[in-house]
Amino acid sequence: MNDSISVEPSGPLIGMVRVPGDKSISHRALICNALARGDAEIRGLLDSADCRSTIACLRQWGVEFEQSGDNILVRSPGQDEFHRSAGVLDCGNSGTSIRLLGGVAAGLPFRTEFDGDESLRGRPMRRVLDPLEQMGARVADAATAPFWVDGSAGRLRGFDGPIAVASAQVKSCIVFAALRAEEPSRIVEPGPSRDHTERMLIAMGADIEVDGETIRVRPGAELHASDVEVPADISAAAYWMIAAALIPGSEVTLPSVGVNPRRSGVIDVLTSMGANVELRNPRDISGEPVADITVRGSKLYGARIDGDLIVTALDELPTLAVAAAFAEGVTEIHDAEELRVKESDRIATTSALLNAMGVEVEDWRDGMRIVGGQPRGATVDSHGDHRLAMAAAVAALASDPESGPTTIQRASAVDISYPTFWRELDRLRHVPV
Repeated sequence: MNDSISVEPSGPLIGMVRVPGDKSISHRALICNALARGDAEIRGLLDSADCRSTIACLRQWGVEFEQSGDNILVRSPGQDEFHRSAGVLDCGNSGTSIRLLGGVAAGLPFRTEFDGDESLRGRPMRRVLDPLEQMGARVADAATAPFWVDGSAGRLRGFDGPIAVASAQVKSCIVFAALRAEEPSRIVEPGPSRDHTERMLIAMGADIEVDGETIRVRPGAELHASDVEVPADISAAAYWMIAAALIPGSEVTLPSVGVNPRRSGVIDVLTSMGANVELRNPRDISGEPVADITVRGSKLYGARIDGDLIVTALDELPTLAVAAAFAEGVTEIHDAEELRVKESDRIATTSALLNAMGVEVEDWRDGMRIVGGQPRGATVDSHGDHRLAMAAAVAALASDPESGPTTIQRASAVDISYPTFWRELDRLRHVPV
């Protein structure tokens, strides 16, 4: 793919989009089943660069995989039989891989070295290394990757107390280490982060109790390999939801989307802005709530996005900022400082994207103020951030038809989480990309 893509303003988007499997659940299905001894089939796995990083790392510990399209068989000897990797575990761009596998490494009787690409090397890692050290693992004196985790001393202590940020990656890292500790753990979150790890491990036999934002882990229970059907990714669905809401006359349906209440903040925000969002056929798939979502073009209004909504819609905030740029009135985003340490500084890069398209934006430490209007076509940079590239595409589709196309630089960043995004956009619009 050419690394720059030009996207024209679009007429109504009509049709059904089957978005790929949920990235967060795909990672966890791979890791949790790797910890158990035996075979498990994962159906609907997201085949993306990030998930391939997790697979590559687990292979170095001795786990085998047989993949056919978006189905994969995990064949594991179990965590007790993992062997030391021949080299560094390269997690690529995947923060989920490096942080969750760091927790697994704390329970292994050898040193594991981790690294990633330039973007991953810029993201904070003390948030997981400090708790692991508190539990008795030896860890590198490093703030970012590369780093190492060494569990060879054994005798991990239980974790007891609060964690610094409402982060599913931090929580999951500690949970994976806690499964190998010699005493129970109590993990207290400051807010409601996504709970896919707890749901999956409980289904596999782990002794885990969840009470609001408190998670108790009692080690020693045997994990049983379990087949998983991965629901469609709400973060991927959000691009089409927001595009459909912005473009008059649109009607887009997204089947079997995960609507876990700790992930579905994008629905709550869009509804508060006046979007026409309909959920039908609610049901459970592999312990996760799903529904078919239909979004129709509608007039949007500015809103305030803060508090728990930030945690439950964190990955969707750049695209929600795009929605705000077209809404009537002013939108303010607060409490979102975590965006500063994602694949890019998403407060700065989202502001730059909107500014380039003629939107009035003021940003601050933990958010931004967006004055709605009519964004215009422009040349914008994804900064190598997959979510910025797709947010830019949504803005381009809804932009002023008189202003011409938007050119998105480093457009191949979408391969991190949604490799078929540009083809899907082409199909919906019937315009060559």
